[in-house]
Amino acid sequence: MKRRSRVLALLVALLPLAGCAAIPTQTYPKPLGPSAARQTSVEAPEPQKDLDALQIVREFILASANPEVDYAAAKAYLTPDARKSWNTKGTPTIIDNAFNTVPSTGDADLPADAKERTVQLLGRNVGRLELADSSFVQQGGDLNEPVRVQQVDGQWRISTPPVGVLVTIADFTRNYQRVVLFFYDKDRNVLVPDPRFVVIPPASGIPQRVVELLVKGPSSAMRGALFSELGPDAGINKNTAEANDGALEVDLTRLGDPSPAVRKKIVAQVVRSLAGVTSSRVRVLLDGDVISTEKPDWRPADVQSGEALITPTAEERGMVATGGKLLSLPEDAQVKGPAGTGEYNVVSGAQSLDGSQLAVVSRTGPNAVRLRVGPAEEALREVELPAASLTRPTWMPGNTVGQPGTEVWTVADGTNVVRVVRGEGGALSANSVNATELTGFGHIEELRLSRDGTRAAVVVSGRLFVVAVVRGEDSSIALRIPRPQPTSLDGVVKTVDWLAQDVLVAGTSLPNSPVVRLNIDGLKIERYNTSNLTVPITSIAAAPGRPILALDRSGLWSASEVGDVWRGNQVKPESTGYVFYPG
Repeated sequence: MKRRSRVLALLVALLPLAGCAAIPTQTYPKPLGPSAARQTSVEAPEPQKDLDALQIVREFILASANPEVDYAAAKAYLTPDARKSWNTKGTPTIIDNAFNTVPSTGDADLPADAKERTVQLLGRNVGRLELADSSFVQQGGDLNEPVRVQQVDGQWRISTPPVGVLVTIADFTRNYQRVVLFFYDKDRNVLVPDPRFVVIPPASGIPQRVVELLVKGPSSAMRGALFSELGPDAGINKNTAEANDGALEVDLTRLGDPSPAVRKKIVAQVVRSLAGVTSSRVRVLLDGDVISTEKPDWRPADVQSGEALITPTAEERGMVATGGKLLSLPEDAQVKGPAGTGEYNVVSGAQSLDGSQLAVVSRTGPNAVRLRVGPAEEALREVELPAASLTRPTWMPGNTVGQPGTEVWTVADGTNVVRVVRGEGGALSANSVNATELTGFGHIEELRLSRDGTRAAVVVSGRLFVVAVVRGEDSSIALRIPRPQPTSLDGVVKTVDWLAQDVLVAGTSLPNSPVVRLNIDGLKIERYNTSNLTVPITSIAAAPGRPILALDRSGLWSASEVGDVWRGNQVKPESTGYVFYPG
């Protein structure tokens, strides 16, 4: 029992933000440690004898974590007819660990020796795994499924199972590994992460499963925002496996006749995608021959990711908008030019990645603001974009290292997503972005472009979404496939920024989670230390290799790691101010 308690306590600690339902007295909760039904053997064991109706449903859910041999372990809990009809081909649904099995109220009048019963399966949905591309999608809401059971040869078995496959989040993370594939953005030579989940057993087959997903191309949520140098017809000649000399061989086919430059980019895609699942040298082959004459074997340090294009320069330390002025960090000095003197009555601002350009929201009246854009330390041009409110601006990166930013985004009056583009001669034009898939969720309170320009993190009426930035062949741009983040954050998110290409930091109004870090799929959430912070967090700033900056009503705070105590900053902005790093 002590060992089981330790396992259960560990799982609770690993999932601090998962919702929990109350456990009725009729249920039979058990630890989430290994059970015979969840072993990964080919021959599924028979269920333990004399389990009652509630236990048989619970054990069936736990056994559903094992997908081997078409979920044979779980099918052992079904009647013969149900084994044939249960659909295991759909999208697996991941549920919270704290699920319950209780008698159906409709069975209250059944005699004690009834041979058929209905068990209510109660809990919370967490997400689903998309079978088409193995991506994880958040999915909230209550779980309330009737499960019909009957006695077969004196043993309870399930005659009507839940629709599809249900797996607890603990078992999902035990049996599936998160892997990160890499594809290219459409306008630059930058590798962009595209996370997926692959079945772990057998572990030796994980590299093969990664390559299979890679040749299929970007996930459905990112199609139109990313592309693969492997091309749409790519295939695999033979299984990905270690050669006799220890190198991991990836033998591709149907790539056409790529140029040497494209071959090198293909190598970069493959090597970076395998970096998280192997420490071996990677040998990329095309129809059995080494794809690049430059060298036969590669490691992650040998390939170009384009990271320099999307990383703020070390000289640019960030800024804060407060009291109508822009101040530089960390020295509390006014930014040179009108933006720093108070002439523009600055509400919020943004600095381009290279540091040369500024965009500020300027208060022009009680219910009127304007966007101004231009070179830092100089007069900024006013954009023809009348609005009562504008979200803090966010810059699209340039196409080359050190190139001045030419495109800045904001949201006018909570609904109109606008990209302001600087043309030849410095003229500024405001163009609407198609955000209809997003605005239906409510009022847009913040929008932050990822520093590679392929995604946007958006706060809509307190909910956090990640969307793809899709550029059409006609130069139109749309925000597509909104992916909601965990329901535990619904209604409480106040501000967000990008810590890395696939990692967000959000400020909330939750006293026990004022600042959280989460992956873009939302499956992993980490709380920052709560010391010294007061809620709500009104502004957050994050960037690769920089401390997190959080602004609350008591001041500006910084922390480098999740467990760090927040340290006060010598800059003392107003709680209504905005803090930001370049990007």
